[in-house]
Amino acid sequence: MTSLPPLCRIACTSLHRLRSLSFAASLVTGLLYALPAAEALEASLTAPKASSELTENLQGASASLGMSDASKVQEILAAALSDYRTLVQVLYDAGHFAPVVNIRIDGKEAAEIDLLTPPRRIEAVAITVDPGPAFDFGQAEVSPLPQGEAVALPEDFAPGHPASTGTIQAAATAALTAWDRAGHPKVELAAQDITANAVKQRLDATLHISPGPRLRLGRMQIKGESDVRQGAIRQIAGFATGAVYHPELVSKSATRLRRTGAFSSVTLRQADAPNADGTLDFIAEIEDLPKRRFTFGIEFSTSEAVELSSSWMHRNLFGAAERLKIDLSLSGLGSSNLDGSVSARLDQPAALGTGETLFYLGALEQLEEEHYTATSITGEIGVRRSVSETTFVEGALGLRLIKADDAYGTDREFKYLSGRLRAEKDKRDNKTDPTAGYYLDGEIVPFVGLDGRDAGLQVNIDARGYRSLGNTGRVVLAGRLQLGSVIGPNARDVSPTLLYFSGGAGSVRGQEFQSLGIDVGGNSAGGRSYLALSGEIRGRISDAISLVGFYDVGFVDENSLVSGDSAYHAGAGIGLRYDVTGIGPIRFDLAMPVSGDDEDGLQFYIGIGQAF
Repeated sequence: MTSLPPLCRIACTSLHRLRSLSFAASLVTGLLYALPAAEALEASLTAPKASSELTENLQGASASLGMSDASKVQEILAAALSDYRTLVQVLYDAGHFAPVVNIRIDGKEAAEIDLLTPPRRIEAVAITVDPGPAFDFGQAEVSPLPQGEAVALPEDFAPGHPASTGTIQAAATAALTAWDRAGHPKVELAAQDITANAVKQRLDATLHISPGPRLRLGRMQIKGESDVRQGAIRQIAGFATGAVYHPELVSKSATRLRRTGAFSSVTLRQADAPNADGTLDFIAEIEDLPKRRFTFGIEFSTSEAVELSSSWMHRNLFGAAERLKIDLSLSGLGSSNLDGSVSARLDQPAALGTGETLFYLGALEQLEEEHYTATSITGEIGVRRSVSETTFVEGALGLRLIKADDAYGTDREFKYLSGRLRAEKDKRDNKTDPTAGYYLDGEIVPFVGLDGRDAGLQVNIDARGYRSLGNTGRVVLAGRLQLGSVIGPNARDVSPTLLYFSGGAGSVRGQEFQSLGIDVGGNSAGGRSYLALSGEIRGRISDAISLVGFYDVGFVDENSLVSGDSAYHAGAGIGLRYDVTGIGPIRFDLAMPVSGDDEDGLQFYIGIGQAF
């Protein structure tokens, strides 16, 4: 039985000698030889006894195979010598612990070439690999392990299973992670005894863990220049000083700071040594983002003409990471129906406690829609709480004042005291161009008429899902469901801004914007319920270009629930996406009506990002 060698057996070589001469070789080679004209280098790697997968891994790891210029002697020599260690490591990772690697430069073993007098030119590098037998674990142990803490050791880290350095590393990581989660942040791998038996083709591995003391969280020290006050940083982070250390407690503090949007970088790292009282301090290293940000967007469609949107944001308004965002939008430019809105929202992180953001919202909106006009003023105050990285809930109480003309009359006024409870869960792999995961957004809005009108409840749901076909992710199925309902008062006694129409880019492409509603004496009004279903198949034909086929259908009803008797229409079409790095896909869709009103014919839509 022999100890595992640091490298494979290499014919007629001494790596110790190579290391001692490497510095001298780099100087002498650069001074003695002028580079000849570039000539193609022949480089090859063969491994007759290796599997095709292992051969591909060896070829991918080799630095020599990446060389092409025969005149670059020094670089070729360096690549060849580094390949000994690199290729052996690949073989170790695959469970071959007695390999033989030969690297011949113009027929001579690379390790035997005198680096003080290298050749003037190299024409060929030939690598041959004999992986040797695959080893199994004889002994596979890691100790000690924490009591009462699950340790997810890899299944192959057991006697009789295939051995590899990757499995050993995974076992060590699992043990270190378990001790870390048990409150031992200074745990480390103290020693590892690894022995290869070439005769029995067996590898014995014993890992020794040094857990270190069980510690409590100490102070959070702040480093880095930030315009956010340190007191506010601590309040937002909610660092659990005094609690038994757990990595998730530290991670949550860092996440709360990142979530404010005020910082470009947030890192919480351990202090070098624990304190005498059994606590461990953490150092928060923070960098600010630019305080202000301006965005601009534009979208074109046949039915909605041109829509412009912009926003301005200040990330640290009063020095406690308060975020003020002002949004402005104009739609219907170039048409007779011009809509406009402006809103401002101020978020104050940790104003009511760690993890809870107090916000204020004000909005002014002027709508010139096809079937109604409305002017509204909204004011809200609310609280937002982040449940996890992907989920938040928020509740608000507000006042809405609306003046509208619609199918039910002119100069109608509505005054509502309204609440709002919203929850969002975003599990998409990419927000602008998702290929997997799902998105859920639900909202409940109870409202009470302050002018004697009946109270009611509005419910809105938006659900989206994405699934890739195959392993390449080049074909994606995407689906969307939108559901809305007004419960309580009849449509005549509800502001038209709370009712539902169907048609347009956000619901049914191929149909005119808000073209489907409820007939009221020859005019059209919004319904009390709405359902829209959309399906897309997205196929990527190159890294930047994708083709999309889609079908949309929408229902509107005068009752609070859509039924089989509800009015509906549908549209279908094809689209083109061109991906722009840093922006997302540029969208161009062509759609035709499939059922319902087809007088307007072909519709087109241009925008940024997927349709949903």
